[in-house]
Amino acid sequence: MNHPGAGATLPPESRNTLEDLFRRLDQLNDVGASLSSEHDLDLLLEKIVLAAKRITRADGGTLYLLSDDRGALHFEIVRTDSLNIAFGGSSGQPTSGLFPDLPLYRPDGSPNDGMVAAYAAITGNTVNVADAYAARGFDFSGTRQFDARSGYRSTSFLTVPMKNHEGEVIGVLQLINAIDVSTGQVTPFSPADQRLAESLASQAAVALSNRQLVHQLEALFESFIRLINLAIDEKSPYTGGHCQRVPELTMMLAEAADATTEGPLAGFKLTDRDRYELRIAALLHDCGKVTTPVHVVDKATKLQTLFDRIHLIDTRCEVVRRDAEVRKWRRIAEGVPADEAEQRYHDFCRQLDDDRQALREANIGCEKMRDEDIERVRRIAEAYRWRNPSGGEVPLLNGEEVENLTIRSGTLTVGERDIINHHIVATIRMLEQLPWPRHLKNVPEYAGGHHERMDGKGYPRGLRRGDMSWQARMMGIADIFEALTAKDRPYKEGMGLAQALSVLEGFSRNGHIDADLHEVFVKAGVFRRYAEAFLGPQQIDC
Repeated sequence: MNHPGAGATLPPESRNTLEDLFRRLDQLNDVGASLSSEHDLDLLLEKIVLAAKRITRADGGTLYLLSDDRGALHFEIVRTDSLNIAFGGSSGQPTSGLFPDLPLYRPDGSPNDGMVAAYAAITGNTVNVADAYAARGFDFSGTRQFDARSGYRSTSFLTVPMKNHEGEVIGVLQLINAIDVSTGQVTPFSPADQRLAESLASQAAVALSNRQLVHQLEALFESFIRLINLAIDEKSPYTGGHCQRVPELTMMLAEAADATTEGPLAGFKLTDRDRYELRIAALLHDCGKVTTPVHVVDKATKLQTLFDRIHLIDTRCEVVRRDAEVRKWRRIAEGVPADEAEQRYHDFCRQLDDDRQALREANIGCEKMRDEDIERVRRIAEAYRWRNPSGGEVPLLNGEEVENLTIRSGTLTVGERDIINHHIVATIRMLEQLPWPRHLKNVPEYAGGHHERMDGKGYPRGLRRGDMSWQARMMGIADIFEALTAKDRPYKEGMGLAQALSVLEGFSRNGHIDADLHEVFVKAGVFRRYAEAFLGPQQIDC
């Protein structure tokens, strides 16, 4: 298609004095430095449009990005000063849903080159239109309809393709209505305007490509983290929820600490990079659990391994009951009165049933098993004998079963707790193997410190409060509070809020967690925001 409008003769550059051009070149250099330092993608796109408008003195500007399938242009930033129009970027007004994507190709597959922005994206050529109403070869019907509705007069258009370092078009920058600073009238975009806009578009495309590449790498990295957590979740649904909730609670506490204006945390402030680093560390804080055996992680009862061995003890009790019945008939055969033998048998069975029930209750983990219950398990272990498949007469419970059934708190033996605790060692080793970039260099320290204590009695390194960052201490509180209130653990019900806060208060007093952060956790209401998001209604009891 021939586009005469694109090649129309423009007025001379009477308004571009040498001094003015140098000033705008200085602005262009300043913009380049500003673009390269912007990390927020939306703000970067906004800066590109605002800089282009300023350098070319345009009243309006639009920035389109090419869709992932390279089949359409998506509106990202829209600005028109005289109409007070602002969408995208920091405006708070999203473009999604308001501006339909601009297709680059028609349904029959032919180029949609009647649209000036699509033409620039398809061909990679700049289009400088002096007057949209007089231009031939492009479809400005949509522009005329907008003007009719708004009372605006869209005149001059400068449409510049944005090409990355490989020469690929990644977006289009469109400027509307150049303004003569001396008269305030709309004029065509001059050749100097075009060169400046093209130079800016080139710099912007490089900055944008770099930022998109960083975003892609960050997305890949975060997907890898989610993959690790998915692997943990697949091993155990109980720890999977923990891996998701601890980061949320950590960030709630971090934001509360950042907002604190008095006390030891008054000077604690987080940049966006600091937040990102802490969130990554929180997401990875239990990555070492991929090495933990499933039967230990999921141990819902004290006798559970691949299955709950309480059923084996039930079977042994039935063998003991059968032997007691055999003894009853033997006594009767030996001359013992039948009613006496029967009574002794029933008394024995009643006691056996009571003791078996006691073992079943002992098999369920609790906060603290009573001394008398522990002694009863040991007595039961020796009180009954049964003949095993090898023909030997042995106690009802073996030593390993007694060890498990007399676990004072929870469901794990000392050895199994060591296995669980090893996950933090594995986490540290795994994270320290990675070549962290500078803005993530603290991830191993943050993630690896959540089982340390302020008094030096934690693990694996026995660090004290002064050896740890605020962030690592925050993760320690988040990890504990989530564990106390978690309602998806196999061995316990989630604590109510009042009880969990009481336990946390004790931990603060005895040097387990950081007292200053605990004060922020309570005073800033972090616990309540977390509870409303993650706890059951019955748990919110204060």
